[in-house]
Amino acid sequence: MITFIPLTGFLGAGKTTTMTAAALALQERGRKVAVITNDQGVELVDTKLVRSKLDAVAEVTGGCFCCKFEDLVEAIVALVASDQVDTVIAEAVGSCTDLQATVVRPLRRYYGEQMVVAPLTTVVDPLRFLAFDRAVQRGEPESDLSYLFRQQLTEADVIAVNKLDTIKADRATELLDRLRAEYPNAAVVGYSATGGDHLPDLLGAWGGPSGNEAVELGVDYDRYAAAEAQLAWMNQELDLVAVGETFDATAWARSVLEHLSAWAEATGSLIGHAKLTVGTGEDDFAKLSVTGAGEPPSPDRAADGPTAAARAVVNARVACEPAALDRAVQDAVTAADQAHDVTSSATTPVSFKPGYPRPVHRLAAAGA
Repeated sequence: MITFIPLTGFLGAGKTTTMTAAALALQERGRKVAVITNDQGVELVDTKLVRSKLDAVAEVTGGCFCCKFEDLVEAIVALVASDQVDTVIAEAVGSCTDLQATVVRPLRRYYGEQMVVAPLTTVVDPLRFLAFDRAVQRGEPESDLSYLFRQQLTEADVIAVNKLDTIKADRATELLDRLRAEYPNAAVVGYSATGGDHLPDLLGAWGGPSGNEAVELGVDYDRYAAAEAQLAWMNQELDLVAVGETFDATAWARSVLEHLSAWAEATGSLIGHAKLTVGTGEDDFAKLSVTGAGEPPSPDRAADGPTAAARAVVNARVACEPAALDRAVQDAVTAADQAHDVTSSATTPVSFKPGYPRPVHRLAAAGA
């Protein structure tokens, strides 16, 4: 019997970092863990980073788990068969919701004899929560993106407040208490996936009850689709060559994201996340990310040193039109090329907006 641990949560919440840290912690306890990444596009920055730390990794691309349910099941089966795993952690696309009805219940109904499905966990960035909350406190109408964010919290069995070390202790306590009061069906835990603080609390919550298993949660699919349609999604690959002998790949990546972050701030464009890897291979690459307009890039990994050539992958999810995101990334790359004496050639921009979510299964709560 394997254990399947589903994660959801808004873009930039730290789901991949949480998934990786949890997998490593469970392996220290003797579990054999595999992970599955998920995205609307292909060429995922997160998958490359996870593969640098874990052996058993799969991905489901081209749609969320709800619309790619059979692909998810096939990935689980393949991981179990090839790597003899006993635990699978999977992170859904950051703009996805309604996973209780479209993923958790179908897995329990159709595959309950082969797997135990852990409580659905929604990973939350406290600064993102507070940003959405400020709009509510100002009396602004709830945006479709804010609706999506709230639905992810409403359906959670576990609300996992990541990056708790980014806010003051008294504010963290206040936030956790508030979430417990507003979402009584969920276990609320605070932790830091990067620092490891209180991570065991999250692992313990996965062995607890599923508070929303018998609750029917209504989802307005038109608003859900409208929220996803506000985001432009880009995955782009670039080949980089030094004008001189070598260039600093990590510094080049930082420049790209700094320019993209500044553009988003200047245009008022919400950044779900912007992630970039650049390097010479599977073992030598830098990975940086930005999760808020105007914020500096956060380094997850640095390249080994200067290089004459490298390959980069950009994943950007921004609330704007696809053409605007294409131009912004192109301008950011041009600026980084000029600053670091690099010549780059890129694939054709492929920014897009997701289509209407059409889950394969949608099961009502028992007794509903």
